[in-house]
Amino acid sequence: MGIADGKRALIVGVANDKSLAWSIARELHEQGAAIAMTYQGEVLEKRVRPLAAEIGAHVAGELDVGDDAQIAHVMAGLKELWGGLDMLVHAVAYADREDLRDRFLNVSRDGFSRALDISAYSLVALARAAEPLMEARGGGSIVTLSYLGAVRAIPNYNVMGVAKAALEACVRYLALDLGPKNIRVNALSAAPARTLASSAIRDYHTMAHEVGERSPLKRAMRPEEVGKMAAVMLSGFSTGVTGQTVYVDVGYNIIG
Repeated sequence: MGIADGKRALIVGVANDKSLAWSIARELHEQGAAIAMTYQGEVLEKRVRPLAAEIGAHVAGELDVGDDAQIAHVMAGLKELWGGLDMLVHAVAYADREDLRDRFLNVSRDGFSRALDISAYSLVALARAAEPLMEARGGGSIVTLSYLGAVRAIPNYNVMGVAKAALEACVRYLALDLGPKNIRVNALSAAPARTLASSAIRDYHTMAHEVGERSPLKRAMRPEEVGKMAAVMLSGFSTGVTGQTVYVDVGYNIIG
């Protein structure tokens, strides 16, 4: 029996087989959870459906996290399918490419608002919609994905660092609000990973190389390591942990 045996998990943010969200989905499946996945748009649907079939996951439908009606529709479908929800993975972030390539000083007002809405507020919206489904199961656990740029000024990360800082603050306040319902909320701060999102970051390869060179473990983070830690944080193995940002970055965050 796995540590997620009998649990029901919604994974939001799988884009392809390189996504950290996909590593989490695979690990939760291996640990016994029933999985539901969403997609955004026709292009990503063509990538997500074969992955869902690979692990026998339910495709809960299209989900633009900026659309409250779509969030409500997905949650209503899961309520009908499962009656409740135990685990929620939020692996969504977005910033306009030009706001990642130019100086942070030049970020537009619209670009700033869009980055915080999609990357941070969406966690609040999803948690609010998931609350009654988790309450029906006696509680639950929510995990989101962050990065070191939330607490340090990382070159070329720009407005996304500000969005991740807001995301980590949301984790703490959601943990306070949802704790009485036995719902935990935590973030995993991962090292740079070669994903669809990272392709928009200028000089990403230098960032990733530095982690491998300077981290205490002297290697890059492996995507499956994020999947394994997420499974722990979502499961009953971490019932005393909430409101935290846990680093899964081969120790890079401790280097001065």
